[in-house]
Amino acid sequence: MLSIDPSTLTERENYKFLIGSIIPRPIAFVTTITQDGTLNGAPFSYFNIVSSNPPMISLSIQRSKGKPKDTARNILQTKEFVVHIVDEFNVEQVNQTAASLPPEESEIELAGLTAVESVKIAVLGVKEAKIRMECTLEQTLELGGTDSPHCDFIIGKVVQFHIDKDIYDNGRIDPTGLAAVSRLAGTNYAKIGELFSLKRPK
Repeated sequence: MLSIDPSTLTERENYKFLIGSIIPRPIAFVTTITQDGTLNGAPFSYFNIVSSNPPMISLSIQRSKGKPKDTARNILQTKEFVVHIVDEFNVEQVNQTAASLPPEESEIELAGLTAVESVKIAVLGVKEAKIRMECTLEQTLELGGTDSPHCDFIIGKVVQFHIDKDIYDNGRIDPTGLAAVSRLAGTNYAKIGELFSLKRPK
């Protein structure tokens, strides 16, 4: 067993250890809107549940050269965003949105995704996702880095769920029907794979 002190490694080396170890990671495709009204979209795999009462999710958005990325900046300015679950059928389009575009250009248009109205917020979602969550900004933290923060940690409160009726049954979501994909390391992704169940001890 190797034992390694992360303080002796470069940021890139620590990054590789983390994304290679913490797998699979769910992928959030996040839409936001700029102050001039451009709809932006980007995928993030530093994403998870925070709370169910009220329903809250988290995004950790790494900064680029010390500056917040478009998604983080838009969320901080508008206090709203939509999170979509990435699946086998939209992952290739979502991957296209990871391209580096100027803020005034829409990744949604680039990827050929279809914008749809939200119910409770101004930010549009995309039709191609089987699950999307309208969110409002609950809290944000600047974390990491030495001279300046390295990431924006964002907690959003879910104010509206949208779920494809074909994968919904009596309050439960069919994982096979959802066909969510997860992020591994490098250019690798994973499908759900074989399911198994374990009873929780009393």
